[in-house]
Amino acid sequence: MARIAPKLRKAYTMCAQALVAERVSLDASEELGLNVDLPIFSVGQAGELADIHPQTLRQYDRLGLIVPQRTPGGARRYSLRDINRLSQAQRMSQEESINLAGITRILQLMEENRQLKRQNRQLRRRMEGNVVFEAAADGEVIEVQRVRRVREPSPYRRTILQITAR
Repeated sequence: MARIAPKLRKAYTMCAQALVAERVSLDASEELGLNVDLPIFSVGQAGELADIHPQTLRQYDRLGLIVPQRTPGGARRYSLRDINRLSQAQRMSQEESINLAGITRILQLMEENRQLKRQNRQLRRRMEGNVVFEAAADGEVIEVQRVRRVREPSPYRRTILQITAR
């Protein structure tokens, strides 16, 4: 596991708190440039952020409800995506009395829905012609947003527009 700078760790922690408080979405976190799959939080940190006892986190892992990534030494590390799922699972369990099998299925469907919405946004941008592909520094092909210049209509066209508007 790579170590991250204290300021970046703080940004991830603040984002996790905002996710739990439902002030930000996972997609918005990604758009801010945060890697929502970066395994950064220990069991204790994740439990504190999501207000879940660490033993409950371990139980969720054993049941396959929320399976964190592991360090080479076997320690659990939770990502922003995991924190978001933990928070949602806790809410469904406590407030809506949904059983763990139901929570598992709901979380799967929510993630599938999020991915489909994301693909839909990408397809819309492509259809609108606002997307261009270019090579990144490492040679990977990336998608970038094209900026269109707005031209001032010619005086002739402006006159036609004024006449047709009447």
